[in-house]
Amino acid sequence: MDEIWCLGDLVGYGPRPNECCDLVRGRVRICLRGNHDLGVLGILDLADFSDAAAASALWTRGVLADDARTYLQDLESSGDRDGVALYHASPRDPVWEYVLSADAAEAALDATDAGLVLVGHSHVPLVYCPEPEVWGHAPGGVDVDLSEGRWLLNPGSVGQPRDGDPDAAYLLLDLESRRASFRRVPYDVETTQAEIREHGLPDELAARLAGGM
Repeated sequence: MDEIWCLGDLVGYGPRPNECCDLVRGRVRICLRGNHDLGVLGILDLADFSDAAAASALWTRGVLADDARTYLQDLESSGDRDGVALYHASPRDPVWEYVLSADAAEAALDATDAGLVLVGHSHVPLVYCPEPEVWGHAPGGVDVDLSEGRWLLNPGSVGQPRDGDPDAAYLLLDLESRRASFRRVPYDVETTQAEIREHGLPDELAARLAGGM
């Protein structure tokens, strides 16, 4: 049966936090809680965030509906499903560690017995396998055969991508055929930028959407 999984950071950057929570709550089978969600909830100190992220988190706290807050509070930062281990950040630190190098990916796999690990947090789509050795950025259109070896995949980010491509990123995973496909889809960046500015959020959050950085 088809399912949607989300690796976290539902809120904290964008202008529609309640709508995001409503959408995910109604459609997503597994949802994790990311560092930005934790910052908005007051569980993480906003001093550990960039100035723009902290300002956006404070604004989000003020507009977050009670049902959205309750939903976020009930989430975890790691999970598993059908032999796949899911982490917002990494197996070593489910909240904060950025897996942005082959060494970090290797250490992440060493921290779990799962054959397939999914991580988020960095907003960069990536693929890693120690044997056969595979490591690197995974732009839209990359297909991966998961039938041999252990793999770590980052699907990228639906919002605020960081790999120079402004399109929303996601991963299509077929556990029966053991294949994964990295996908990108365009969305109305200009409308999102306008809403960010309309709410008085930091302009850099709007500006970098156009460049995917």
